[in-house]
Amino acid sequence: MPERRSQVTWEHMEWQKHITADPAVLVGKPIVKGTRLAVEFILELIAEGWSEADMLRNYPGLTRDQILACVAYAKDRLSEERLLAVPS
Repeated sequence: MPERRSQVTWEHMEWQKHITADPAVLVGKPIVKGTRLAVEFILELIAEGWSEADMLRNYPGLTRDQILACVAYAKDRLSEERLLAVPS
């Protein structure tokens, strides 16, 4: 039976379904729900060149949608960020 892939892309991801923060887990860092995998960790793996297949193979409880949710979460957080010029 062929593997079914999610049709969801990170642009349309409702990351809130997959990402949570709890002060009792990893000092409140955002994590993938049901795991102790921090969003930051997943993004580090992506930055280091890990493929989706690598992540899914090494972290069997992780799903494609959760990986996409991490990217969508980071995009949303960065889009809220503003730089303010500080006069010298």
